[in-house]
Amino acid sequence: MRIFVTGASGWIGSAVVPELLGVGHEVVGLARSEAAAQRLEEAGAIVQRGDLDDPEGLADAAAHSEGVVHLAFQHDVAFGGGFAAAGAADRRAVEAMGAALAQSDRPFVLASGMMGLASGRVSTEDDGLVLSAEARTHPAAVRAATALLALSLAGTGVRSSVLRFPPTVHGEGDNGFVATLVGIARQRGVAGYVGDGANRWPAVHRLDAARLVRLAVESAPSGSVLHAVADEGVAFREIAEVIGRHAGVPATSVAPADVAGHFGFLGRMVALDVPASAAITRGLLGWVPSGPSLLEDLERDHYFR
Repeated sequence: MRIFVTGASGWIGSAVVPELLGVGHEVVGLARSEAAAQRLEEAGAIVQRGDLDDPEGLADAAAHSEGVVHLAFQHDVAFGGGFAAAGAADRRAVEAMGAALAQSDRPFVLASGMMGLASGRVSTEDDGLVLSAEARTHPAAVRAATALLALSLAGTGVRSSVLRFPPTVHGEGDNGFVATLVGIARQRGVAGYVGDGANRWPAVHRLDAARLVRLAVESAPSGSVLHAVADEGVAFREIAEVIGRHAGVPATSVAPADVAGHFGFLGRMVALDVPASAAITRGLLGWVPSGPSLLEDLERDHYFR
């Protein structure tokens, strides 16, 4: 298939591109910079210059492809306080590409998150299909609403699916949340956790995530929700203890009143208990994660070089 991939040069996308190419697909990768374009060319992809603020360009690329994987999101805008603007751009992009694929039965895979699905219990692919009043107050609600829009494309002749990623997609070269926690531990002199640190985060290795993206675009049923989860829930204290041991600092509980000052922008997330299952996903697509677990990856030391 000729597959259009947004976010193709990003952390997950740069693993998805070789995964798709490796089994014979042709990849058209969206690049918003010259550096991103060069990386995609070197990987063997066709370059489509543009960004999420160009819905007409996105629609054209989707129309000339046999499938779309939408991984891009304006994280720089979102974490700068512009989550609503980033979410609006994402929704316009989905609307444009969805319209271009209408009545074609071609696949459209949307990357989404799972942080707002549930708290204190294991969430499943069946959660989040209706936004509760509580969920609408969560920052992730704007992305959740766009995910519901993507699922609705199944009614317009698009083989749409939503692939939810956990907060931690780990691996060598990761500059995301776990790497940020390592930096905070070094800066503060302690590897922190909140309360007793029993709250759990799901996780997946980057290469396992990339393989699931490929399986989704190849064969995910129309209207399906998928979870890219290998570790159902890793206790935050265990994460802090490994970070502390490798960074040479103690693992210490941080008082709730001090969480924002200690963890910065991660303060809203570090106490969340959000384990998640991928049982439905594994049954649908036969996906079996084979990469290292989050704790095993942390023990490999590349986060501490």
